[in-house]
Amino acid sequence: MKKQNKKHTSKVKKLLAICSVCAIVLIVSTYAWFIGMLTVNVSSFDIEIATTEGLFLSMDGTTWSYKLDARNAPAYVNNTNTWAAEGLIPMSTVGDMDKTASRMKLFDKGSLTTTKGGYRLLTGRINNYNNANEQGDQQEGKGYVAFDLFIKNLSGNEYYVENEPLNEEAIYLTTNSAVTVSENGGVAGTGIENSVRVAFAQIGRVKGDTTDAGVITGITCADEPADDEGQPQVTGICRNAQIWEPNDAKHVNNALNWYNTSCKPRNEDGTDVTQASSYDLDGGTCETVTGKVPTYAISRVIGVDDNVDVYDGAEYNTYTANTVDYETYAAAEEEEKAEYKLVKFPYFTDEDKLKEGAERPTFMTLAPNSITKVRVYIYIEGQDIDNYDFASLGQKISVNFGFTKERYTEEDIDYTGPSTDITPAE
Repeated sequence: MKKQNKKHTSKVKKLLAICSVCAIVLIVSTYAWFIGMLTVNVSSFDIEIATTEGLFLSMDGTTWSYKLDARNAPAYVNNTNTWAAEGLIPMSTVGDMDKTASRMKLFDKGSLTTTKGGYRLLTGRINNYNNANEQGDQQEGKGYVAFDLFIKNLSGNEYYVENEPLNEEAIYLTTNSAVTVSENGGVAGTGIENSVRVAFAQIGRVKGDTTDAGVITGITCADEPADDEGQPQVTGICRNAQIWEPNDAKHVNNALNWYNTSCKPRNEDGTDVTQASSYDLDGGTCETVTGKVPTYAISRVIGVDDNVDVYDGAEYNTYTANTVDYETYAAAEEEEKAEYKLVKFPYFTDEDKLKEGAERPTFMTLAPNSITKVRVYIYIEGQDIDNYDFASLGQKISVNFGFTKERYTEEDIDYTGPSTDITPAE
């Protein structure tokens, strides 16, 4: 425990190149996935980012610094950032990108009707792909947070035009990244913090010495070759988003009680989700939920004929006809993907974050000598088992996350040298 605490308080700024995003406060007011959760208001976003030599951040493509308050920092004109002022709505995604709109695909609840063994689920796609503003930029939908963060990585001199992760540097999620109930007005014990997700979608990049803010902020998923007038090469990336699931192994008793009360095993031949005969109602119980359990996230619009129950999955009501593992989904052609419904998604979890030394996995990669446009999404995952009706009573949560280029901490190598708590001069 002492070693863990040291990791959470260490500020290795001079040597590690750390980028921290902190104190995002969400006010949650009424419902969950099951009966709507139409009002989850946002009070403030004090997003502070700190880093060192070689790694700079911006919200407008012009003002670069080691520290950044994203909610109040200068943002570029006609940006499409959204701070969920009208409330958060539970939704679901597997991080797929719409390359035409340069937006992540998100799905919200179209209908949720009680069944004998759970809830029949219908979904629609959030319209962030066909609602461009006057400048032609696609607007995000309602019910979640999304903003553009520009990361300038000045290590190395080579700029790789190709979209090839093998040419890029590993970036790690800092060990003090966390989602918790806010100490200022939050209500502990409801578990609302356990269904939050944070997604990072790399849109594209340009060479690190680019100074034209219009070019930087205008990056999309499309490649744009250099022109005769000095327009720099734009490398479209548009990879599926890396999604962090904090608190992956934590569940409050009330969430588990809700699940145990409403979930019933679904029979293998129970193809009609609305029929009582599709469920084992004679004393059958769903699988026990303890510790780390998967989320079967939504990959497409789900209609009446799909006959999906929110508890479908081997680890829940045992029904597997509507689910698929992510490896199979990711390897499938687009036409085949359209047949899948619920995907067992491999989130980057707190368990991954807290691995030590050489076991610590890469969170994402960034090209050297580049400026990368990253679209950050913060939302509530409706398919999370912890998203139950009373979770919203928690009212306020705090989201803190950060990045570092260095895999090892002082504890990993038993460091005994001079203090690493050094803040770089600005």
